[in-house]
Amino acid sequence: MRATLICAALIAASLGVSLTGCAGVSTDVRASPTATPMEGEHSYTLARSPLQDGNPDHTEYETLIRTELGQYGFADVAQQHAHYLLSIAYDTRLAGVGVGSADCAQQAGCGSPGEASFSLFGRRSYKHSLTLRFFEQTNGHEVYKVSVVSQDHDADPLHAIPYLVKSALAQFPFADHPDWRVKLRADATGGAPTVVSVKPVQP
Repeated sequence: MRATLICAALIAASLGVSLTGCAGVSTDVRASPTATPMEGEHSYTLARSPLQDGNPDHTEYETLIRTELGQYGFADVAQQHAHYLLSIAYDTRLAGVGVGSADCAQQAGCGSPGEASFSLFGRRSYKHSLTLRFFEQTNGHEVYKVSVVSQDHDADPLHAIPYLVKSALAQFPFADHPDWRVKLRADATGGAPTVVSVKPVQP
């Protein structure tokens, strides 16, 4: 009897996660706000690594980031004219074992890379991450950093890119609080996802 109840609870929990995923997507954001506002000319140039040149995933990231930053008045210009250098880092990997690991993605020791990936009914979970770092070009000082993490059952990083970019720049810059939860809704026509809410996460 006890085993039956446990199985029923696991199935219900699994169905709940599935339904939540259909209803929308949640991401966790951590920002390191600059001590002073990002004032001055809103221009930047992208700093690429050799591995990022010609990478289709990177091209997708750059295109979406340019669009989102453009809404805040930032322009991608030639390096000699740019006020900021913008570094883009991203990753998709198997997520660690844990209940609610997406909710604690920013906590130390949660979902560590050394844990095996597991999900009910043989479905593996994947963790997608994106980090944007802004540097003053004149002195190389980092002035702003924002990281976002999402988790799903899709191994294809291209599926997560629009949600990561939209979340990282849902507010720019994130201020007054380091940790945030962003909820998004998929576009039925295949367009960019829509931000539903942006709320600080209390410790």
